[in-house]
Amino acid sequence: MSAILHQINDGIATITLNRPEVYNAFNDAQSYELQDALKQAEKDPAVRVVILTGAGKAFCSGQDLKASMEAGTRNLSESLHKRYNPIIRAIRNMPKPVICKLNGVAAGAGCSLALACDMIIASETASMIEIFINIALVLDSGSSYFLPRTVGYHRAFELATKATKLSATEAQHLGLINKVVTPGELDSTVQAEAVFYANAPTKAIALMKKMLTKGMTENLDTALDYEAYCQEIAGNTEDNAEGVKAFIEKRTALFKGK
Repeated sequence: MSAILHQINDGIATITLNRPEVYNAFNDAQSYELQDALKQAEKDPAVRVVILTGAGKAFCSGQDLKASMEAGTRNLSESLHKRYNPIIRAIRNMPKPVICKLNGVAAGAGCSLALACDMIIASETASMIEIFINIALVLDSGSSYFLPRTVGYHRAFELATKATKLSATEAQHLGLINKVVTPGELDSTVQAEAVFYANAPTKAIALMKKMLTKGMTENLDTALDYEAYCQEIAGNTEDNAEGVKAFIEKRTALFKGK
């Protein structure tokens, strides 16, 4: 898997886009290898949290336009359905937290990829840009879903139609990024977050991912019913029993993700 690096340590799967010479832009191989890596992380019971990042100076600069031109005319809708949309769905349906380690620029589909993650921790040298309009294309790979729900319609319209480049700090102020740290602190900050989630009640977090996504589009009554449904599932996990026992015994719970 030359276009993707995939490592697993202590319950943490780190998936790295590995085309630094083109700022980790997507060609066919990278998109399909990322799909496979996400499937492996989902199925592996040893994995409790996923880190998604890029090699070199960039996170992901979107589609590799040179590779696209060399491949000849292609159906863009088909490309999205086969290459990009499965990646976004895999991240959102992943029953484990996915942390974006934003080490550099996230542009176009790369920006969508970052927004699909559950948490974004960025280097202060990183940036985000919905660059599609610069080649007369529209938002794709989920940006039309995530962007307005985070920043509101009017700001999303401006960011999308002007291809406004946001620094990591500006993106944080808009609610797009959770934390911004110095480049030297990025590894340790992301690692600390990953360790936290690797020791958290994984099944409860998986349910919360579904609930929060559903809560962005459903009405209150539907959300209340879904909360009750998910709470019943969470209440029958081993981690719930351990959490209650630890609370009574006044000790730190040892969650196993079961």
